[in-house]
Amino acid sequence: MGAASRREHGWRRVILVLLLALAVPMVAILRLVVPIEQTIVLIAPAMAACALLGWMAEGRAWLAAIWMGLAIWILSTEHPAAGAFDVLARGWATMLAASFGIVSAATPGRPFFSRALSATALSFAVGVLVLMGTRASPSTAARRVSDELGRRLAASEAEWEAREQSAEWKELAQRYPAAAAMVGEGESQLRGIPPVTERLFPALLALESLAALGLAWSLYHRASRTRIGPPLRPLREFRFNDQLIWGVVLGVTLMVVPTLQEARGIGLNLVAFFGALYALRGLGVLDWFLAPRGFVRMLFFIAIFLAWPVVSVFSLGLGLGDTWIDWRGRARPAA
Repeated sequence: MGAASRREHGWRRVILVLLLALAVPMVAILRLVVPIEQTIVLIAPAMAACALLGWMAEGRAWLAAIWMGLAIWILSTEHPAAGAFDVLARGWATMLAASFGIVSAATPGRPFFSRALSATALSFAVGVLVLMGTRASPSTAARRVSDELGRRLAASEAEWEAREQSAEWKELAQRYPAAAAMVGEGESQLRGIPPVTERLFPALLALESLAALGLAWSLYHRASRTRIGPPLRPLREFRFNDQLIWGVVLGVTLMVVPTLQEARGIGLNLVAFFGALYALRGLGVLDWFLAPRGFVRMLFFIAIFLAWPVVSVFSLGLGLGDTWIDWRGRARPAA
C-alpha cells in the first residue's frame, strides 16, 4: 500500500454515479428506499478516510486536509427537517468511515470489498454496543426510522399535490391522459414502500454503505496517485468469499424455524442483504458470458432496469450457483 502509480482513468462513469447518488433526495421512490437520502453524508467521510490513508502512505497532505475539513463540516451540519433521525445518520456515517479506516490500516493487503464488508459489520457491532451503553431500546431507533420515512412520504405527497394543481401539469394531463394516469398510479403506490423499507432498513443501510464506500474509493484513486489498495474490478469479475453463503443459510434458518420466530426480522435482513450481493455476483456472471460492448452494453443495462424482477431472480440463481459451479472458471464457448 502506498506505492505511487498512475491515477485511475474513467471519470465519466464515476461522476455519473456520483450525480445519481446526490440526486436521491429529488426522486420520490428513491427517497423512500434509500436509508440515508443525503448520500453526501456517507460519501464525504468515506472519502476523507481514503485521503487520510493515502496521506499515511506518503500521499498528499493537502488532499487529506481538504476532505477531512469537508467531512467535519458536513457531519456537523444539522438537517432540522430530519429530526432525531439526522443524529442517527451522521453517527452511522462517522462509524462507517472510522471503521473503514481502521480495517484498511490494519489489513492493507485486503481487496476493497473485503474491507468494506468488514467495516460495515464493525459499524453494526459498534452501533449495537452504543445502543446497549445508552440503554436505548431497538424500538426507539425503529420509531425514528418510521418517523423519518413518514416525513419523506408526506413531503413527496405534498409535492405531488402541488404539481397536480399547476397549469403545466393540467395541460400535460389533457394532452396525454394515459401517461398522466400512469404517473398518478405510481404516486399512489408510494404509500406501500415505507413499511417494506422499514422492515429491511438494516439490509438497505448495509448495501448503501457498501455503495458509498465503493464510490469514495473510486473517486480517491482518480484524484490521487497514492494507492491504498487494489483497484476495483469490473462487474464481470465481481466475486467474494464463498463462505458468505452461510449468511444466506443463517437468514433462511431464522425465517423458517418456528422456535426462532422472534429473530425472523434478523433473518429477513440477512437474506435481503446477502441475496442482493449474490444477485450482483450473478449479474457479473451474466456480463462475463455475454461480454457486451459499446452500445450493446448500454442496451444490456437498460434491459436489466426494465426487467429487473425477472433479471434479479435469474441473477440470484446464477450468483448462488457460482459458489459451487464457478461459471467463470470454465472456458467461454466459442462464438
